[in-house]
Amino acid sequence: MIPIYVVDAFTSKPFAGNPAGVCLLEQEADATWMQSIAKEMNHAETAFVRPLSRGYELRWFTPTVEVDLCGHATLASAHVLWESGTLPVNRQAEFHTRSGVLVATKHEKIHLDFPSEAPEFSEFPVEIPSLHPIWTGRNRMDWVAELESPGAVREFQPEFEIIDSLGLRGLQITAHGDQGFDFISRFFAPQSGVLEDPVTGSAHCCLGPYWAAKLGKSRLVGYQASERGGVVGVEIKGSRVELLGDAVTVLKGALVC
Repeated sequence: MIPIYVVDAFTSKPFAGNPAGVCLLEQEADATWMQSIAKEMNHAETAFVRPLSRGYELRWFTPTVEVDLCGHATLASAHVLWESGTLPVNRQAEFHTRSGVLVATKHEKIHLDFPSEAPEFSEFPVEIPSLHPIWTGRNRMDWVAELESPGAVREFQPEFEIIDSLGLRGLQITAHGDQGFDFISRFFAPQSGVLEDPVTGSAHCCLGPYWAAKLGKSRLVGYQASERGGVVGVEIKGSRVELLGDAVTVLKGALVC
C-alpha cells in the first residue's frame, strides 16, 4: 500500500489554508496513474514524492493537468517527509522538479526556496467586463491584474469562461494590503481545472517581487483572500524568492490500487 496524506498548507489550523494531497512513492509511477489519483483526490494539487539518490523527485497534478510549479503542495510534501520521519527534521528537503531544484527547510516555519517569477507589463488578450485593473501583466505561468483596493479584490465576481480564454495557467488579482498585510490576492485557474485556488504559493513568486518593487521592501506578508484564506510570508533574495508558511496534517491513509 502507498501512503497518502491530506495537508492544509499556509495555515496553522486545520480546515483553513490550501489542502494538498501528498503521495509517498517508493518507485517511479506512471503519469496516467498519478493523474487519476489527483482527479480522485480532487484537491487543487496532489504531489507525488519519490526518493532519488540525492533528494526527491516531486511532481504536481491538478485534477486535470500536471503543472510546472506549486508552492502549497511543495510545503505540504516537506511537512509530510518530516512529520512521518521519512526525513529528519534537521535536514533540508531537496526536490527535483520541472522548475529545477527546490529546497525546503524547517525553522519556526517552513521555508521554501523558489525561483522569482516577476511579471512584465502586458495587456490581456480579452476583456473581462467585471474586472477594472490599474495594471496588467504576465509571467511565464499566469496573468496578473492589480486592482485599486483590497475591497475590489475581495468583491470580484469571476467570469470563469472568460478567464479560461486568457490561456496560461491562471489569473492572479492583487491590491495593496490592509489589516496589517502588505498585499492581498486571489487566484483563478479554470484553465488548469481549479476555479479558485485557496492559497497559491507559486503565485507569490510573482506577487512578491512585484510588491517588493512597489513598496521598496524585501520582506513582505501576503494574504490570499479566498473563502478559506491563507498567509504567505515572502522574502526576496535576488533571483530567488523564499516563501514561509505553516502546515497541518488532516488525513493519513493508504492507496490500495
